Amino acid sequence: MDLLQETAISCPYCGESITILVDGSLEEQQYIEDCQVCCKPMVIHQQMSADGQCQIEARHEDEV
Repeated sequence: MDLLQETAISCPYCGESITILVDGSLEEQQYIEDCQVCCKPMVIHQQMSADGQCQIEARHEDEV
């Protein structure tokens, strides 16, 4: 099983679809990654469910 998977998300700033790498070995993580299109910093929150499904949320850096 490949633990790194490419996943498409939409940038919360420009709305463009971009691809990020998701690390399936971690149950939950949060990090900042710049959009590949508009270069603005997105907060990426990733959470793995018990059945191995990955949920990803990308939001503005100043959102709580």
